[in-house]
Amino acid sequence: MKTIKLIVLLMVFGVVTPNTVSAQNVLDGIYIREHAPSKRVIPYTPLREADVMWLKRIWRVIDLREKINQPLYFPTDKIMDRQSMTQLIYDAVITGSTITPYGTLDDEFTMTLTVAEVEASTSKIDTEFIEDEYGDVQPIPIKEEFWPGSVKRYRLKEEWVFDNQKSVLEARIIGMCPVAEKYDENGEYKGEMPLFWIYFPEAREAFATVPVYNRGNDAERRTLEDVIWKRMFSSYIYKTTNVYDRKIQDYKTDLDLLLESKDIENVIFDYEQDLWEY
Repeated sequence: MKTIKLIVLLMVFGVVTPNTVSAQNVLDGIYIREHAPSKRVIPYTPLREADVMWLKRIWRVIDLREKINQPLYFPTDKIMDRQSMTQLIYDAVITGSTITPYGTLDDEFTMTLTVAEVEASTSKIDTEFIEDEYGDVQPIPIKEEFWPGSVKRYRLKEEWVFDNQKSVLEARIIGMCPVAEKYDENGEYKGEMPLFWIYFPEAREAFATVPVYNRGNDAERRTLEDVIWKRMFSSYIYKTTNVYDRKIQDYKTDLDLLLESKDIENVIFDYEQDLWEY
């Protein structure tokens, strides 16, 4: 009885509204979604150096504008049950909880970045001049927060290895790098800006709890970890290990660049097929 009187008094004085009281018992759906938040990462099988019969390191680009990759890009702003891959990575880096950022001077994870360094490179402080009540113009600093939608591409560093013990050719991603689009004050495109590298095995725990939109069935939503694990994305190769340590664009142009990327993929495919007899 005392509790009811307290709620009524709070409602009268505007402290508690009927919406805030009822919102505590509202379920946005018809059942509680428990699968994704409690999902665990599938551990990699142990790999010994003695079992590595063949290995090839390659670098890829995932273009999030391609239709098959759009579930990784959208939503550009976080909603109740979904967020983009960039939003997840950025939040985990800024909070310093699960993902460690590394510098972009190389892709070997040699330099760890601080949260302040990441915020300085991804956010922008602009100055707006506003007239005060006395007619004087005062400079007001305005911070432009990072927008996940500015990241349209990802660079992937991975290794393809043939395990002689299991007779399996598999790919294991080592690192990922979000790449944002850079514009000047006039809105003209000035190229790409890699933000930071992350060590993918460290990020798998965070990826495993974020569902990805499924076009065919809302009840069966895979997580980001599932999409990457099952390689349900489109990409192209821009570099592979070579004696000159150069990218494909350094010695190929236009259509030849794409054909060279396909040739590298065919080398991996042919190697696996040549291991067996049918």
